[in-house]
Amino acid sequence: MQEADERLSLAWIGHSTVLLDVGGTRLLTDPLLRPRLAFLRRIGSPPAPIAEVDAILVSHVHHDHLDLRSLARVGSPRVVVPSGARRLVEGRGFDEVIELGVGDETSIGPVPVLATRADHDGRRLPWSAPIPSLGFLIGGSERVYFAGDTELFDGMRDLAPDLDVALIPVWGWGPKLGPGHLDPQRAAEALRLLSPRVAVPIHWGTYRRLGMTSDPAALREPAEQFARYAAELAPEVDVRVLAPGERLEVAPC
Repeated sequence: MQEADERLSLAWIGHSTVLLDVGGTRLLTDPLLRPRLAFLRRIGSPPAPIAEVDAILVSHVHHDHLDLRSLARVGSPRVVVPSGARRLVEGRGFDEVIELGVGDETSIGPVPVLATRADHDGRRLPWSAPIPSLGFLIGGSERVYFAGDTELFDGMRDLAPDLDVALIPVWGWGPKLGPGHLDPQRAAEALRLLSPRVAVPIHWGTYRRLGMTSDPAALREPAEQFARYAAELAPEVDVRVLAPGERLEVAPC
């Protein structure tokens, strides 16, 4: 009998966009690939187009997580969205649009994808239909938690036992955070609850609001703060701060 492919690798493209390779199945989270979005500007060069992705996972419908122009740049037959978001992406070149609510599960090839709770107001302005925000628990023997945007919430401790990788948002794109986001300290507290083997901070340092600094050290500081808090609150977790485009191979446990 042929053994299952347990390879797990990821590349942080920037913001909340992560390219996952789970045993040969390629998944892309919340693609934001443009050099500018409204009043946001990307730091550095935009990434190259991403092709041959088995599915796109969209955590919520805010413009910096569901960007329709970025979706059009990705070669993928299907997209997974929160319940109620189908109408936003239908007719844009996808063969299949899969809606999930909290607790719903689908499979992308052999890889299971479970929609989990996220404590975040995900309404898409200027309209405000009540579309939920999600996280995703991805994979079988090697498991990845993509938090989307969220605050700490009851049940996070029991969300994903035996977790291999947590992709945790640690900041945003402005000078301060609104409700429904993790800052570096609360993100480290999330690690204490989740207990992953490896944690990768996301949602920091890639886009800045007009008028804000583009100094690399200042942009990197939220991720560095997260690593420092994690060393105190969850010292058993291997925190990897990646640069945009950097790849990480995760060894099987």
